[in-house]
Amino acid sequence: MSLAMTYPEADALAAALARVTGIEGRAAAPRRGADGAVSVVLDVTGLDGDRRAALEDEMKRALGAVPGVTAVRVAQTAEKTGRRIIAVGSGKGGVGKSTLAANLAVALARAGTRTGLVDADIYGPSQPRLLSAEGIRPEGRDKTLLPVATRFGVPMLSMGQLVEPGQAIAWRGPMAGSALAQLLDADWGDCEVLIVDLPPGTGDVQLSMLQKHRPEGAVIVSTPQDLALIDAMRAIDLFGKTGVPVIGVVENMAGYICPHCGEFSDPFGIGGAESAAGTMGLPFLGRVPLDPAIRRRSDAGDPPAAGDEPEGEAFALLAARVRQWLDRPRA
Repeated sequence: MSLAMTYPEADALAAALARVTGIEGRAAAPRRGADGAVSVVLDVTGLDGDRRAALEDEMKRALGAVPGVTAVRVAQTAEKTGRRIIAVGSGKGGVGKSTLAANLAVALARAGTRTGLVDADIYGPSQPRLLSAEGIRPEGRDKTLLPVATRFGVPMLSMGQLVEPGQAIAWRGPMAGSALAQLLDADWGDCEVLIVDLPPGTGDVQLSMLQKHRPEGAVIVSTPQDLALIDAMRAIDLFGKTGVPVIGVVENMAGYICPHCGEFSDPFGIGGAESAAGTMGLPFLGRVPLDPAIRRRSDAGDPPAAGDEPEGEAFALLAARVRQWLDRPRA
């Protein structure tokens, strides 16, 4: 505390600061200089961008009302958040990876895990549609993006929110990698887990992420047929070569129940992903059926995992298994 400050002045500043809601344990003792300007350090660890700004504004109003104070300067500081990245990948497109990533994020959030979603499919972003966030552009603060809030409790960022609808993104690998880094380095506030929806394949975008923002684990999505499994194995091999553990394999579009006659059929086969996981010694995380209700709700921006209907059950089970993996004892 400044030696130029008397005890009554210090007490007045401390009393004013104590009246700020939510300040307890977050602010150091204010210091007032000879010019009447007050400086105070604010710990914003775990607060999202809006709450940080609101708390700073409240502090400035409270301290600025103390007689003799000419200005208030707030320095924000925060501990590095131990955020955990889970990549959702596949070896090819068309296997429902983005739908699964969105529903996994929503299911984790419903189960109490503070979860954010990054749409890393730079060239084919679809998460804004899946989470009903089309046309909402993210704001920025201090050259850092602020994720877009969704009504499902999952903040998200996607290139689909930064370009005009229908606009082609004709970028080479380094530009795409730089764009992904901006999404991952955004102000994710108190998110514990980031679900990253990777583009299909094993190219530049995947390598850029693995090198700069190492995931804690990866979920592999495949349909049951052999061609999809061959490509899924390539994705598994990429994660293995870069030292990223594979949490497990999900078999998507596994089985179809006719809504008219109730007959069950396997248009893409069934059990292929489970068999492949067993062959490679990987956990099998479950099946998601080829259900028209999932397609309809996804197109409408209403992820099935957000409700309690039968079509959301597979995603809730998947989220529970991913959470169990995250909570596992580690050496």
